[in-house]
Amino acid sequence: MVVNMEPEKEKTTEGKPEENAAALLSSPFPEFPEEPKMEKDEAVAELREFIKKTGKPYDMDIIDRAVATACRAHAGQFRSSGEEYVIHPLMVAKILVELGMDTDTIVAALLHDVVEDTPLELADIVKEFGPEIAALVDGVTKLRKLPFSTREEQQAENVRKMLLAMAQDIRVVIIKLADRLHNMRTIRYKPDQKRRDTAKETMDIYAPLAHRLGIRAVKEELEDLSLRTLDPIAYKEIEDALALREGERNAFLESIKQRLTEKLASLHIDCYISGRIKSITGIYRKMYMQGKSFDEIYDVYAVRVIVDTVNDCYNVLGVVHDMFRPLPNRFKDYISTPKANMYQSLHTTVISKEKIPFEVQIRTWEMHYTAEYGIAAHWKYKLGIQRKDKLEERLAWVRQFIENQKDVDDAEDIVRSIKTDLSSDDVFVFTPKGDVITLPVGATVIDFAYAIHSAVGNRMIGAKVDGRMVPIDYTVKTGEIVEVLTTSAQGHGPSRDWLNIVKTGEARNKIRAWFKKECREENIETGRQELEKELARHWIRLPDEKMERFIEDESAKQHCESVEDFYAAIGYGGILLSRIMPRIKEDYLKLLKAENIQPETAVTASKPHHNNGGVIIDDMDNCLVKFARCCNPVPGDDIIGFITRGYGVSIHKRDCVNVPKDISQAAEPERWVSVYWEDSVRNEFKATLSIEARNRHALLADVTTQLAAMHVMIHAISAREPKDNEVVMSVTVGVNSVEHLQTVITRLSRIEGIYKITRAGHGN
Repeated sequence: MVVNMEPEKEKTTEGKPEENAAALLSSPFPEFPEEPKMEKDEAVAELREFIKKTGKPYDMDIIDRAVATACRAHAGQFRSSGEEYVIHPLMVAKILVELGMDTDTIVAALLHDVVEDTPLELADIVKEFGPEIAALVDGVTKLRKLPFSTREEQQAENVRKMLLAMAQDIRVVIIKLADRLHNMRTIRYKPDQKRRDTAKETMDIYAPLAHRLGIRAVKEELEDLSLRTLDPIAYKEIEDALALREGERNAFLESIKQRLTEKLASLHIDCYISGRIKSITGIYRKMYMQGKSFDEIYDVYAVRVIVDTVNDCYNVLGVVHDMFRPLPNRFKDYISTPKANMYQSLHTTVISKEKIPFEVQIRTWEMHYTAEYGIAAHWKYKLGIQRKDKLEERLAWVRQFIENQKDVDDAEDIVRSIKTDLSSDDVFVFTPKGDVITLPVGATVIDFAYAIHSAVGNRMIGAKVDGRMVPIDYTVKTGEIVEVLTTSAQGHGPSRDWLNIVKTGEARNKIRAWFKKECREENIETGRQELEKELARHWIRLPDEKMERFIEDESAKQHCESVEDFYAAIGYGGILLSRIMPRIKEDYLKLLKAENIQPETAVTASKPHHNNGGVIIDDMDNCLVKFARCCNPVPGDDIIGFITRGYGVSIHKRDCVNVPKDISQAAEPERWVSVYWEDSVRNEFKATLSIEARNRHALLADVTTQLAAMHVMIHAISAREPKDNEVVMSVTVGVNSVEHLQTVITRLSRIEGIYKITRAGHGN
């Protein structure tokens, strides 16, 4: 047997598609330069030629009819770039051909905008192309506009539509991902704020979905394109660092590949070896979020070894560890413990004789197809045809995710669940019986308990990790054995405080479900009291009979069958008053105007009032505003106000150590008020940073020089030595937004010796 290193040779072993091996091992989207402008005929020809090169039996008759229909329907429409609009669906279809999707998916992609943006109706699609393609087009049309802002009332419903579409036909979301990918490739033509909003939405919703579906190439490109929009300076720095070392990197990887080739050939192990570079977003997360330098990232360089069998994977692992020194705690076995998106591979980080660390990934061909194309591999390589089809098993998580979200009314919760539950970073925790539970990074023992079963979480009274007792908010780590301690006492249930502790949407929704079912009377009373308090605080006053009817109308608008259900939903947290009060106030004012009712007081809080410092406070006008020194909030921070005695309203960060986590449990909850930043605020705000570093000569000078170079005003600076060779500096600087502050922190983090920077007053 021979080690295959020649890209010209084809893999023809049974079970492998007869394709060029180099093409298989490269990403379907290796780079993403600026998408060139093109003419319609050129785009049509490119799509047809690309389909022809695949060699797959596509139905070109129906594809040509779809191309003609799209061209007619979109005639006269143009994109922001000035191109004919039909170029967009043609390029979306091309992306789906690259992913290996079937004919119906390609046709639906070509038609995915016609119902939304042209006179054509869904019935026309059914008549011309059949009900299955029409269903795909309808599914994508419903997902056409997915707003990111959590203030948008319809977001929860839009996200639910996306999840329901995934459950009915996963191809709908694959089309949507291809649609978003092409939009991101051409995002430079959009206005600045639109670009940032779209990039943020992509990073928070679509990239996690691509990850969870296992489509690595799409996920990484969506992340990198979003990062290039959101932080272009950092993106360029990493890109330049990679380009600067390109020659050195290529020589190093070729050397490693050659050494592995010779060794594995001598052992008669048939394999294919390639080199890869970590994505820019992956490097960014480690450099700017973990405070590491470029040289401290051990998996920037990686070598991928693809073999025929699982046994060969472990044999190659032994060879690699014999040839190179493995780094401790850097081995991961995703073959015996696959990731939630079905990813399987062995990962180990080793160090070469040149003292350069690099990662080695070892997998079989089938694992590779799944790793690159995820759920799309079902169509591209027909995985599962020779065995029991695993498509339903792969999509079980979609239905579980929908089940977890069915009772959630708060859009912010649903978006947070997508960001956490579908995160690309997972931990693998064991039960005492050896079963593996996969959780997102940051999950607690409570999340672990609810991941096992609702009953386990509801009866939980404590937990042991590796045999020792831990706090109820303990964050679990990969490899730990967690034992949940439960009680059989009747009536025992979760604490409401757990809602502020858990990380996963699954645990949060199961806790709410328990309170919804078991504590209905308590929830009704709690919800009634909370609503009455909010109505009084906002001066919403009506005669009793009209107030009853007003509340009935509001409960109906929240899809509650009765007022009691409305109160109960408020009581168990299914409906957040902070989210619905703006609309209640608006409905109240409309009622006063429609029925010519004179309010009992002239203060109706119909509009927010502007105050000093760029802060808006509901229900208050001409009020003195001061910014709390304990946390020094800046624009972009989530903030809250506290009505002081004689000194106006004190503005705090919402996570300030002096702000209660649960305002309703505060000593004087009525003194805490809702506040937010003006969109146009441009003032300078003070922020205090605590800098921890190794003490060295000229450290303070380097800090002040860096701040001066950024034109940042220093208002105060001090330093102390808590222990030998360590220093803690407190620096108060002037910034104009939380983004500006983050840039300052990022630049200071690069100074030699600094290992930690935190903001003063930040709660945990």
